[in-house]
Amino acid sequence: MAHAKQQALMFLLGALLVGGALGFSADRYIRHQSFASQYGPLRSRFYDDLGLSEKQRGTIDSLAFDEDCKMKALFAPQRPTVDSMRVRFHAQVDSLLSSAQLAKLNARRQEAKARHDAETAKEPKRQCSGN
Repeated sequence: MAHAKQQALMFLLGALLVGGALGFSADRYIRHQSFASQYGPLRSRFYDDLGLSEKQRGTIDSLAFDEDCKMKALFAPQRPTVDSMRVRFHAQVDSLLSSAQLAKLNARRQEAKARHDAETAKEPKRQCSGN
């Protein structure tokens, strides 16, 4: 019986680590645009330090946007798998919590979603070709 519990605990720990790593990677990719817009002044300073013309700046920005579109297209087939893994992980974690703990966690999740939605609303609405 103790061996089965250890195996179950190790499985959950493994799922937590894999889910965390995938979640972190996906989060870094998805939030890149938000990061870029938040640190736009730093990018402008970088351009100033290099002495780039407005045409060069616009071209580099367009190249970066095109690269982002290509990355989104590349990762699109993996999105459903990552989403289902996240849902499964949340369900496993939720099953371990008391109702008070679950209420606190759900409140944090709602706050994080509201912050994400607010940041997304600030971003320029550009469409990748083919979308």
